[in-house]
Amino acid sequence: MRNFRKSWFLLTVLIVVASLVPFLAEAQCPMCRIAAESNLKNGGTDGQGLNLGILYMLATPYLLIGGLGYWWYRNRKKQQDDPFAASETEQEEQ
Repeated sequence: MRNFRKSWFLLTVLIVVASLVPFLAEAQCPMCRIAAESNLKNGGTDGQGLNLGILYMLATPYLLIGGLGYWWYRNRKKQQDDPFAASETEQEEQ
């Protein structure tokens, strides 16, 4: 029961944080666009750094979801290989 509460709490925190991120990201878009335009007008090359930042932000959710998927797959596979392991750990906790 304790693990369930902990998992539920972490999931709730993750959902709250994920729901706040779009508001923060949306607020930065005009600033980045204006900075990139003024830099390009002055002959700068900051656009390359901006493109790398966009790729970084694009890759982060895929890496997080991929990591969670791998973690789930690995734990699920362990559980299928040893079906009595889950029942043994539950008995030890009691």
